Amino acid sequence: MPGPDATDEQLLTTRDAASFERFYVRHVDAVLAYFSRRTRDPELSADLCAETFAAALTSRHRFRPGEAPATAWLFGIAAKKLADAQRRGYAEMRARRRLGMERIELSDADIARIDRLGESDEAHLMLARLAPDQRAAVKAHVVDERPYGEIAVELETSEAVVRKRVSRGLAAMRGRMGARR
Repeated sequence: MPGPDATDEQLLTTRDAASFERFYVRHVDAVLAYFSRRTRDPELSADLCAETFAAALTSRHRFRPGEAPATAWLFGIAAKKLADAQRRGYAEMRARRRLGMERIELSDADIARIDRLGESDEAHLMLARLAPDQRAAVKAHVVDERPYGEIAVELETSEAVVRKRVSRGLAAMRGRMGARR
């Protein structure tokens, strides 16, 4: 594990959870501020921030030191997440309202735990414990970052059903995480 003065690049290229957590702590406020200035929606900002760091965690093997600073790489991911959110934007919000679904509120502790789980077998075990339809939807949308519409076509169902499966699956995983604290 890199020392306390490690660069962002060293933290990203070291594959242990503690190094990524230090990278996260260094940049979470800047990423949140980036989204907050652009969306003016604290909940959406928090969601996009979590999605950004989840994507960074799962794709840090693609980071190449020397090509660009680690912060440029991170904010490139953030810009993609923002563009994706703007594309799907209000359609998702309307769908959630129509289905009577509440947005899942995650605390900072929840987000940090999810980040740590991203590298552990525990996350895979929690995903494996979901009902098959929820597991497929959560894996496709959260892990593989595929849009709801594409998943719905593949599963031969509606986007609303896929959204509900993802929501229920994440809620179940969050409940199990809370029980382990």
